[in-house]
Amino acid sequence: MTAMRRRVIVGTAVVTMAVALAACGKAGDDKKSDGASGSGGKAIGILLPDTVTARYERFDKPLMEARIKELCPDCTVTYNNAAGDASKQAQQVNSMVTKGVKVLILDAQDSVGIRSSVQAAVDKGIKVVAYDRLAQGPVSAYVSYDNEKVGELQGQALLDALGARATPRSEVVMINGDDADPNAAQFKAGAHKVLDGKVDIAYEQSGLWKDTVANQKVTAAITRLGAKNIVGVYSANDTMAGGIATALKGNGMHVPLTGQDADLAAIQRILAGTQSATVYKAYKPEADAAAEIAGQGLQGGRRHHRHQRLRPDRARQAADRGLGDHREHQGHRAQGRHVHHRPDLQRRVRRGVPAARHPVAAR
Repeated sequence: MTAMRRRVIVGTAVVTMAVALAACGKAGDDKKSDGASGSGGKAIGILLPDTVTARYERFDKPLMEARIKELCPDCTVTYNNAAGDASKQAQQVNSMVTKGVKVLILDAQDSVGIRSSVQAAVDKGIKVVAYDRLAQGPVSAYVSYDNEKVGELQGQALLDALGARATPRSEVVMINGDDADPNAAQFKAGAHKVLDGKVDIAYEQSGLWKDTVANQKVTAAITRLGAKNIVGVYSANDTMAGGIATALKGNGMHVPLTGQDADLAAIQRILAGTQSATVYKAYKPEADAAAEIAGQGLQGGRRHHRHQRLRPDRARQAADRGLGDHREHQGHRAQGRHVHHRPDLQRRVRRGVPAARHPVAAR
């Protein structure tokens, strides 16, 4: 890894919003929730999936709360985290219903298993905004990034790090996210789109978004394939990359390793040479969009659909100075700042939706 160039790739980010706040039949339009709370019933709930992934507590939660308060000073916001427990999150949805929230921003721990809870909330007149992951059930809106594009960035970052070692016979280990998370399948699809035919994905397993599980899976891959035969590891996010890096180090291996989320620990690993890439997705535009949609939900919303996508063909490489600057923008992510960005890579979204930012693959 010492010979690996450190640079920043700025790829095309996408915030996708499908808004239909009043387009789910009549469900919830005129119903009142039991035990409505907050000023004049202006109550919004936020449910996030886990505490292992650093972004949720450090960025998504405070950013959404701040934007909601900015738009609606007299709104009350109730927050809970499922801590990786799908059944606990289902209970939290029921609690939000009891508390009388009018809009629920939901990042599902289990996108399929949460369906009945979403239906129960909608039956009580609550508008559900699926955040980052598309929850099953009659959601009123969905806010996320182009997750397949993120997977493509990860796959390309791995190929670039491998260089001439990327051949159809080169054995790569692939550790994907939790199958209960639909984003995991999209990251995986994007990565396969880039990697298939260019390397041999000799071992592929789910790491469940957990560093401990990812460590175990990679250790098993090393035992099966042999340390000398593995040329690189695809990790769907930085949390798992941390566990994988430990396993690689324990086996005396120095091979390219990807990630996602630009966690501080991942940036430190990139500087130390134990991780080769991460993908940064600005949290602020995503959080702001969810907050604004929730505000529309409190006001009844309008029947319309909105999709915002930036052009997928624009990307550039910054010089070696990029990673030093990336450390600076790591400290400003809560404000949505980018050190390396180009005005021509942004389009301003009309009707109050914030401009989409660009994921950054640092390596």
